[in-house]
Amino acid sequence: MSSSFAALPAVLHPKEEDIQMMLSAGVHTGTRNSDSGMEEYIWRRRKDGLHILNIGKTWEKIMLAARVIVAIENPEDVVAISARPWGMRAVLKFAHYTGAQSIAGRFTPGTFTNQITKQFREPRLLIVTDPRTDSQAVRESSYVNIPVIAFCDSDSPLQHIDIAIPANNKGKHSIGLIYWLLAREVLRLRGSVSRNSDWDVPVDLFFHRDIEELKKTEEEQAAKMEEAAAPAAVYDEVAPDVADPAAFGAAPVAADGAAPAAPVAAGGQEWAAAGTADPAAAAAEW
Repeated sequence: MSSSFAALPAVLHPKEEDIQMMLSAGVHTGTRNSDSGMEEYIWRRRKDGLHILNIGKTWEKIMLAARVIVAIENPEDVVAISARPWGMRAVLKFAHYTGAQSIAGRFTPGTFTNQITKQFREPRLLIVTDPRTDSQAVRESSYVNIPVIAFCDSDSPLQHIDIAIPANNKGKHSIGLIYWLLAREVLRLRGSVSRNSDWDVPVDLFFHRDIEELKKTEEEQAAKMEEAAAPAAVYDEVAPDVADPAAFGAAPVAADGAAPAAPVAAGGQEWAAAGTADPAAAAAEW
């Protein structure tokens, strides 16, 4: 790995965890088409036609872009833009942790050129998620000489782009991870975060989240909470004492252990004696 990043000092070399995160997020996955200006950043082409980007050059460009961002004295002079929905959350989080400004959503024409508009801005550096979807911002930046850092896929145009970071700019995990790595490196160069310890901000915060997925997770969590809070079934009825035979309809046992006396029929006759009576008389009584 050290030979692949010979142009960088040893401090800026990536760790194995960083490379694994980039591979798992699909940062290296390009498209079927390629631009002539992106040929130097393409490693090879797969059998299915997809272009594979060079992750080593992606890391070098992230380090270069971070050093350019740190060179801006006022962090608010840096503007991060994303018209693509997958990058809106990443742009907002990047601006929050680095102190930059963000434009998430549609870019209003004239933001950099028309001084009459209320949202007029004069940034010193522009960070673009996709040069194609954010083409209006890139075009206006060329009118007022604003340098542009852009995440470029294999088919992205490089016109008016000063620093191209070769990466997959069509996946939410890839966009979120690149912004997270860029923000972490900016904070490390500023001295806010130590290189010896991990950044306490998880990369999941930079990923785009669908509203439907959030609703499903909230419903699942609410159902789990209800199941956990529901009390177990309680039976209030008291079971009869097994030692008490009267509870089950049995005859009581005498205290001295003698057998209980035979039940006496009505009229003072015993049942045994009553059974010996004349059957014809008994039938007449019925």
